[in-house]
Amino acid sequence: MYPDEFDYYEAGSVGEALDLLDEHSDAETELLAGGHSLLPAMKTGLSSPDVLIDISGIDAMHGIEVDGDTLSIGAMTRYSDLVESDTVAEHAPALAEAVRQVGDVQVRNRGTIGGNLAHADPAADLPGAALASDATLVAEGSDGERSIPADDFFFGMYTTDVGPDELLTRVEIPSADGGVGAYAKKPSPSSGYAMVGVAALIESDGGTVTSARIGANGVMDHGVRLGPVEDQLAGGSLDADAIATAASHAGDDLDTDMMMSDLQASNEFRAQLLEVYTERALTAAMDRTGGSAAAD
Repeated sequence: MYPDEFDYYEAGSVGEALDLLDEHSDAETELLAGGHSLLPAMKTGLSSPDVLIDISGIDAMHGIEVDGDTLSIGAMTRYSDLVESDTVAEHAPALAEAVRQVGDVQVRNRGTIGGNLAHADPAADLPGAALASDATLVAEGSDGERSIPADDFFFGMYTTDVGPDELLTRVEIPSADGGVGAYAKKPSPSSGYAMVGVAALIESDGGTVTSARIGANGVMDHGVRLGPVEDQLAGGSLDADAIATAASHAGDDLDTDMMMSDLQASNEFRAQLLEVYTERALTAAMDRTGGSAAAD
């Protein structure tokens, strides 16, 4: 399996990458980050770009920083750097938990957070975690930067709010401020992608859940928030009974007929998995509070 011929350019800066996108706006152009999704698609003929722009070496799009109460992650930051970062674990625990379950060591050594989110594979692990973490995705184009809340970022399968003349340059996440995060996933036996994945970020005070954000991937054609679960948890305690009740509402806002369905799992089965893995994610979060929110 060999890809079709293409022109290759290596961008050394965001500005250079944007100039290349503009210069080749009439051609079919793809951006190369880690390459774990794009290169297999090219080899199998699912993607045949005329122009490939390599953005993996742009220094300004690498790195992890904290500015006040905001964690900033460059879009080309690799999974392995996120896994090894105590800063990410502290400020974005739901994201940290999800990244640990991405692929294998080889994938984590090359794949990038920006490539994952911009590609928007519905079975990828990070969309749900970005939603649970209240992330803001920053895109840059010829008119400058614009900030896109994660809730508005994912449009559908492989479709986001990033325009064809823009780059996703960084991900900004408000500090979890002592919250606990978890990610529970039913991996596909053939690919390791999520048949269903649920990320949870829980904050509590004096035994009461003060904030709950729950995001899921692998269920619909894009990452989604599980609002009914969040509503059930807010203001209560995080114990086994509350978790079971909240998880039973995981699919309330979702149309089962519109859920993903394939040879590995029907939409009806995914609806069942969603409840199960929502309960597992919340139970893992409860365990990290010391047994229940009442232990705070």
